[in-house]
Parts: sequence; C-alpha cells; structure tokens
Amino acid sequence: MKQKNTIYNLPVIIERDQKGNYIGTIPSLKSCYTYAKTLPVLYKRLHEVARLCVDVEYELFHSRAAHNEFVGVHTVQVAVKK
Repeated sequence: MKQKNTIYNLPVIIERDQKGNYIGTIPSLKSCYTYAKTLPVLYKRLHEVARLCVDVEYELFHSRAAHNEFVGVHTVQVAVKK
C-alpha cells in the first residue's frame, strides 16, 4: 500500500548578514537553518533542509514537526553596555 505524504506549511525567518548572505531559519524544527548568497538558492536549500529536519525529528525524537502559523515579524532594539 502506498504511503500518503504529510504536507507541512512551515514558517521561515529570512535574514541577511553583514556580508550579504541570506540566512533562513525554520523555528518549528530543531536546529533547522541554512544560508546562501542569493534568495533562489536559499529557497532551494530551505526545502532540502526542511525535509531532512522533519525526518530527523521523527527518527530521533519520535515527534512530528509543529504546524505553527505565521503571525508576524518584529524587530527588537537592545542597548548593551560595553
């Protein structure tokens, strides 16, 4: 019997570092992130790493990824004494 695929809609956070690289993080999966110099390459890598992380969550932790819903983005500014 053919196994059904589970579809995950995973919120992703995309940032750009000081060198101009894009960093994509999937908060609902443990340690799930990747980076690339361009957004098209980042999107491809995010799909690859998401599949791997979902498999690892199930195989190692016997749990399924949370189906979290995207709510919004906020920037927090913090002053730190030197």
